Amino acid sequence: MKTNVLACIDGSKHTTIVCDYAAWATKQLDASLVLLHVLPKPEPTMLFNMSGAASLSPQDKITDELANLDKKRIELAKEHSKQVLDQASAHVTESGFAKPRTIQRVGRLVNEIEQYDDYCQLLVLGRQGANEDDSISRLGSHVEQVIRTTDKPLLLTLSEFKQPRKVMLAFDGSDTTRKGVDMLASSPLFKGLECHIVMVAGPDPQNLEQLEVARLQLEDAGLKAVSALLQGEVKKNLLAYQQKQDIDLVVMGAYGHSRIRQWLLGSITDLMLQESTQPLLILR
Repeated sequence: MKTNVLACIDGSKHTTIVCDYAAWATKQLDASLVLLHVLPKPEPTMLFNMSGAASLSPQDKITDELANLDKKRIELAKEHSKQVLDQASAHVTESGFAKPRTIQRVGRLVNEIEQYDDYCQLLVLGRQGANEDDSISRLGSHVEQVIRTTDKPLLLTLSEFKQPRKVMLAFDGSDTTRKGVDMLASSPLFKGLECHIVMVAGPDPQNLEQLEVARLQLEDAGLKAVSALLQGEVKKNLLAYQQKQDIDLVVMGAYGHSRIRQWLLGSITDLMLQESTQPLLILR
């Protein structure tokens, strides 16, 4: 059974970037691409009765007219959603990929995505939404909600598509990051990429051993692997390494109690998401 990559689009200028990364991932995984556009559920226009004992007929007429306007507004929103999906689909096919399947839904993005957890192998989502500015520190309001609810790997794109050549895994020896090593070794998503495993911790022999085991696992899988043990502040070191090594994609675990994962989704939840200049692949 062929797997699916689910790309969540919103019609903003970031939509083509999401499509480009999703199309790349689809090709790597030999999967099918599905484009999802979720319309917010519209709130009906309410008219409060201020007439007291007076006849309600004038207000009833206005209420009927407002209901008709709400219906028309919903119809226009659905038509716009169809155009967004059609344009995104055309962009994918014009880039030389197979025509994707398109899905339109009404509701909350996080709820709709939950329905597809058993349906897709990878989610692709823009780190910035339709209402956000161009600052990389501006995180879409939907992103953390999706991270906390989906069980699937989540690829968060930024403002420019660059075909990944080098990937960095933020490694801490935990079960989640060991799972990340397993994924790098086994998933065709990383075929042909140079994989860097980076740990920020003390120069303990156990840490060096864990890194070496992870590096050898990747090499045994046929990947070019590099390992690095850094000392100091986690965020500062990871970002500096990413920039120095020209990393195109960062892989991180989402939950747990280690310094890396507390930093990602703890009391200072969004630091890496806000400050990394490259796409992030979030693992659960």
